[in-house]
Amino acid sequence: MLSRGTSARPLTGIALNLCALLVLVSMAAVVKAVSAHVPTGQAVFARAFFSLPIILGWIALQGPLMDGLRMTRPRLHLLRGLLGTATLVMNFIALSLLPLPEVTTIGFAAPVLTLVFAVLFLGEKVRLFRWTAVALGLAGVMIVVWPRLTLESDADAMLRLGALMALGAACCAALVKIIVRRMVVSETTPSIVFWFAVTAAVLSLLTLPFGWAVPSGQVMLLLVLTGVLGGVGQLMMTASYRFADASALAPFWYAQLFFASFIGYVFFGEVPTGAMIAGAMLVIASGLLILWREMQLGKQVQERQPLT
Repeated sequence: MLSRGTSARPLTGIALNLCALLVLVSMAAVVKAVSAHVPTGQAVFARAFFSLPIILGWIALQGPLMDGLRMTRPRLHLLRGLLGTATLVMNFIALSLLPLPEVTTIGFAAPVLTLVFAVLFLGEKVRLFRWTAVALGLAGVMIVVWPRLTLESDADAMLRLGALMALGAACCAALVKIIVRRMVVSETTPSIVFWFAVTAAVLSLLTLPFGWAVPSGQVMLLLVLTGVLGGVGQLMMTASYRFADASALAPFWYAQLFFASFIGYVFFGEVPTGAMIAGAMLVIASGLLILWREMQLGKQVQERQPLT
């Protein structure tokens, strides 16, 4: 996912990216299905642990295994692992409480928040146009979240919790992106992916004393499938960036909403509300505006560079 695209085969990259998004949304649906049968910590463990064989196989195919696992900045790996695990935990809780399309839409806040955190933590310069796009995106998120936050009855308390968890997951995901920007300077993609899975598996084990369920055979298969889908989706996403630039793939990120709406309706009977659709359109517009501006700035930098 962190490899730079070559733009050699953009259609291949787009196809891989869309497949990865479908796989990851399917993983979220499986997590939603098992949430009634196992605690969140157990689901997070399954997501991390059962993805490890796939990740290790991928690393081994690329070269010496130890080269792919080597790390030079363990503190950054640990911080990335802590925030990444928090993202999984909050996202899994949100999935157990809210419709799949709604959680997906709130998750679109992550790219918008990444821009905000880049200013705060990396000192990046952002001008009025992109701040306007950020405000548009956050307004879209609030349109989706506000109906949940303003519910007053005790019966709706869990819906409020779900909305807050989805927002928290988006914030943590944005922070992870900021940390990864620093990590890629010295760390390889395989090591970032592998050590995150290891950290998430170890941290989720800390919830074992609070009670894990003994899953039935069917639930166990779904837990294994969670890890397999997560690992495969992550690797497909990584591969897509080898064939196409990030700017070419970014607009397709919002296909998740279509996948989530379809799966949510077919398997869970979830119908998107008018507020969710309106908010999603604003968030998507915001993301595309930020992407367009990034591309324009990139072109300006290239035009200013002297020819050699």
